[in-house]
This record gives sequence, C-alpha cells and structure tokens, in this order.
Amino acid sequence: MNNLLVIPSIDIKDGKTVRVVQGIPELDCQEYGSNPVEMARLWRAENAKMIHVVDFDGALEHSQKNLNIIKEMCSSVVIPVQFSGGIRNLDDVKKIMDTGIIRLAISTMAFENKKDLVKALEIFGPKKIVIALDILKKELIIKGRKIKTGINYLQYAKQMVELGIERFLVTDITKNGMMSGPNIKLSKDISVKTKTKVTHSGGIRNKDELMDFKNIVNSGVDSVIIGRSLYENRFPCQKLWRVAESQNK
Repeated sequence: MNNLLVIPSIDIKDGKTVRVVQGIPELDCQEYGSNPVEMARLWRAENAKMIHVVDFDGALEHSQKNLNIIKEMCSSVVIPVQFSGGIRNLDDVKKIMDTGIIRLAISTMAFENKKDLVKALEIFGPKKIVIALDILKKELIIKGRKIKTGINYLQYAKQMVELGIERFLVTDITKNGMMSGPNIKLSKDISVKTKTKVTHSGGIRNKDELMDFKNIVNSGVDSVIIGRSLYENRFPCQKLWRVAESQNK
C-alpha cells in the first residue's frame, strides 16, 4: 500500500490566517493566527510534507494583495506549497508560479478560459497544474464557491482529462469546514471514473477517518487536505503524519 499524503491548509483573508465554513467567508470566518508565514513554519515543524494555501481575497475579489505573503511562505519553508484562489488568466498563472509554489489548483479559469488553461498546461505541465472541483449536489461551483454552473462535475472532469489534466482537488462544499465527516465516495468515484489522481479536501475530523482514506489510497485518492480539525487540535499532529505515512505490516 502506498503512503497517504496529509496536507495542512492555510486559508488567507486580508493577510491573516482564517478558517471559513463551506469556503464562504461571509458564513463564518474565524481567525486562527495573524501570520500565515508563521503558520507555514509551524506545520513544517510538525512534519508536514506539503502545505495547501487558499487565497480568499484572490478568489472573491481577484485581488493579488497576498502575493508577497505567498512568496515569503515559499521561501520560508523547504516543503512544497500548493496554491488556489483567484486565478483567471495566463498572466495570473505566471505571477503565482513566480512566487515559488510547486502546484497550482485552478477552478474558475478552467471553466471560463480554457484557452489559457491549455497554454498553462503547455508551459508548466500537468504535474504543476491541477483542477479544483468544488461540488454541490453533483453540480460544479466556481467564483469562490458562489456561482453555480449547471454542469455535472463528472462530465466536466472528463473534459478536463481530455485536455491533459492528471489530478483533481475534490471538495464537497457541504462538508467543507463543517466537521460532519468526509465524502469519501465522491473523491474515490472521480479518481476511478477519470483514471486520475485525486486530492481530497473537506470534512476529515479524526484519525479513524484518516485511516479510511489510507485504506483506499490505491484507488487513486493519494492525499488529503485538512484544515479545521488540525487547527482545533482534533489529533496530535506528529502522530497524525506517522499514522498516515506508515506502511501496513
């Protein structure tokens, strides 16, 4: 059995680390520490192998005011940083790549600007460009999880595979930040039916649920993003990563 990669999430709004329920700052926005760079260093010290950063200012306002923070985060930790939020065109892609991130998760641009998505894939390749699927009752949601597209997520995912996408970041919006348990079936189905790798995001509350993902890692769901449960100390971080990365005996 392969290892499961556990990725802490750092959500940024107005230059601060926050946690938002269902990815909607207006619904609930709790500050967890004013300095995202220090938070990145903390997760690195806790043995994280990658960090996922969400720029809510970028996603909601197409703002680039947090670019310097992202750049400082990348230069402050020796582990890869994955980014999402506010990417609308090829110029945005190039600017965020210049900060030093290792991988970019694109949502709205892929739906509205496929021409630039194709160009980004040509320049950076499918290892660095992945598609974020924000899903609400089988429907794809974009624009900072505010706009319904009317498009079935699986139909859309298969279109992305035809363009060369090899990985999806999957979020069931109803589970994100709600501490109600993860939608494992959704992530597994997408991985199996598209024959791609999937990073799951949303709903993981404890070690048992983490082990549920470890048990299906060979299906293609090889990594999980965890936010609120980590910030609220739902399990000891060092034990968390040891369990996730240990081989079955």
